[in-house]
Amino acid sequence: MLRQEDVGQRVVVRRIVGIRAGRPLFSDALGELAELSETHLTLATAHGRITVPMAEVHRAKRVPASRRPTAAAVAALEHAADEAWPAPTRAGLGDWLLRSADGWTGRANSALPVGDPDRPLPAAIDAVQRWYAGLGRPALVNTPLPLSAPVSAELDARGWTSGPPALVQTVPLAALPPAPADSAGAPPVELTTAPSTDWLAVAASRKGDLPAAARHVLTAVPQVRFAQVTLGGRLVAIGRGTVTGANRWLGLSLIEVAPEARRRGLARQVVRALARWGAAVGAANAFLQVEQRNIEAVTLYRTLGFTTHHTYRTRTAPPD
Repeated sequence: MLRQEDVGQRVVVRRIVGIRAGRPLFSDALGELAELSETHLTLATAHGRITVPMAEVHRAKRVPASRRPTAAAVAALEHAADEAWPAPTRAGLGDWLLRSADGWTGRANSALPVGDPDRPLPAAIDAVQRWYAGLGRPALVNTPLPLSAPVSAELDARGWTSGPPALVQTVPLAALPPAPADSAGAPPVELTTAPSTDWLAVAASRKGDLPAAARHVLTAVPQVRFAQVTLGGRLVAIGRGTVTGANRWLGLSLIEVAPEARRRGLARQVVRALARWGAAVGAANAFLQVEQRNIEAVTLYRTLGFTTHHTYRTRTAPPD
């Protein structure tokens, strides 16, 4: 049967739809799992969303993606994501990237093993460990899968631990659903070229204290916008958008809504506002990165049309 970590993945569900001559009748549904609870599951299929009561589920399992992106497509998106979240301290190892940002976020403090490291794989891993040791930082490697499967296997053999799977999800901007008709009276989304003090405070509440390196990560992108929604004089929703990858990709990050302001569609408003800006400067597609176990966020993005392009895990070297 399915588990919460299967949310966002492609699954097949065999459900009982009736009884004939004392035998159950079955129907199969294929799609991405959008929601899973004790009472029902919801699938996003090619024909729309369907909800199946758990009492009707005979069998359900994850299945491989219908079409995997090419290695070149994964590499291009990973490089666009790196541009959108730029670590201030960087080095190259052949085609690999080594990144550090004073420990702020795994993405900005991990090696990206995409391409040829210009040396045998074991020697490349050794070089990664030496580089991070020289900075006094733990060695991390971000492994986009299946592109970096050989790297992941080498790290397994060395006893590196693995963080939770993260989904890299995408959607064509033209496919984002329009705002509902009853949203005309919603509070406006303000887009700025620099984060306000309140914006940074909300980001810090989610990501921890913001050292100088964090501010570099957030702002050192030529095309960046910071979204914010204010209600009653208080900032209740934020988001960040970047356009990178030769202006092809709108990157979305730090979409956050205060607990007391949730269930009002504010996150969707923020995404749509950033999408309009991204499209205006030439982006055709949006991407985001979300932990697979963040069910609420995965479900939200599913309703906006995002699908999983590929996954990654952040690997950590064992202590010396």
